[in-house]
Amino acid sequence: MNLKDFTRTDYRGLYLSKVAHPTFGKKYIARFQVSKKRYMKVLGFTIADKINDLKAFALMQKYKKSIIEKNNTPSKSTTKNTNKKELVVSTADCKDENILMKSLLKDYKNIDPTILEKGIQKIYDYEEMKQYQIELIKLQKHLEKTNKKMIILFEGRDASGKGGAIRRITRYMNSRHYRIVALGKPTDTQKNQWYFQKYIQHFPTGGEMILFDRSWYNRAMVEPVFGFCTPEQHEIFMEDVVNFEHDLVRQDIILIKLYFSVSKAEQLARFQTRQNDPLKQWKLSEVDLQAQDLWEEFSEKKYEMLRRTNSKSAPWHVIRSDDKHKSRIEAVKVILNSVDYDNRNYAVNFEADDNFNISVSKELARMRKKKDY
Repeated sequence: MNLKDFTRTDYRGLYLSKVAHPTFGKKYIARFQVSKKRYMKVLGFTIADKINDLKAFALMQKYKKSIIEKNNTPSKSTTKNTNKKELVVSTADCKDENILMKSLLKDYKNIDPTILEKGIQKIYDYEEMKQYQIELIKLQKHLEKTNKKMIILFEGRDASGKGGAIRRITRYMNSRHYRIVALGKPTDTQKNQWYFQKYIQHFPTGGEMILFDRSWYNRAMVEPVFGFCTPEQHEIFMEDVVNFEHDLVRQDIILIKLYFSVSKAEQLARFQTRQNDPLKQWKLSEVDLQAQDLWEEFSEKKYEMLRRTNSKSAPWHVIRSDDKHKSRIEAVKVILNSVDYDNRNYAVNFEADDNFNISVSKELARMRKKKDY
């Protein structure tokens, strides 16, 4: 292994190959000295192992620490002087890490530690989500290539995380092949149309994905609770919607129904954040302010909706959304698992986490005991 073939990174002892392997990408190696003994180790590849400078440096530090610990293990021949020297190496190693962290965090002392902690966590969340966003781009290309149509419904109470999930899903996708539909209050014309008509005009063409931020299921929960429809209109919808969705699936539309289930306490906390944060105050509406008082009424309608409209051709996927990041990951998994697209990266975890991705039967059983969700 010739160092002439590698370039130094910004991290001491970390090198990156000048030439990339056609399959695996560029190679990282660690090179350092402990107790006058030189060590060199291949850490991984930029493509195959999906590592960058920072991740490679972390791997190097882990390897270096294992060497130091091994050398510090007491033995019969170990002297006090040797032990002292090893402790100096360990201290220097910690010093390197502190210098690295300070260089990354910059003027961190002037930032509220709580805000700083949240910001750092967002970086980790961003890195985890990125691998799924790459898969979403592959899925989108597959829909274009095969001329398939996809509809995704995002349902849930106010402040359940629907909008945030939509933003993460569409962040890097080609905007020419997806649309986000969030319909407002129906017009006088729409009030006199067939209920589904205003949604049908937004349906996808071949190769397109449509994301409904609230959907025709307004008539299952919001409208009856606030009196925006009559009991008869609500019942007609509940009787018709399963057959309506079955016809969509028969017409070769990929239909995905996501219900974001937030707890009452978390919803209240998010409303309070909206009220106090100038950047989020626009999100707070008059309807939001009534949501907590009408919690039981919404729970009853939610229970009825899940029980009566969950079908084999168009099942509900209940996503626990108190943890925003986890709920977004699970929602993306549902979408990716709905289609057998090309070039899927099987190194990514596509398995549903049953702590957050809940079956309808489990959610209904829980609601019978406690109407918290």
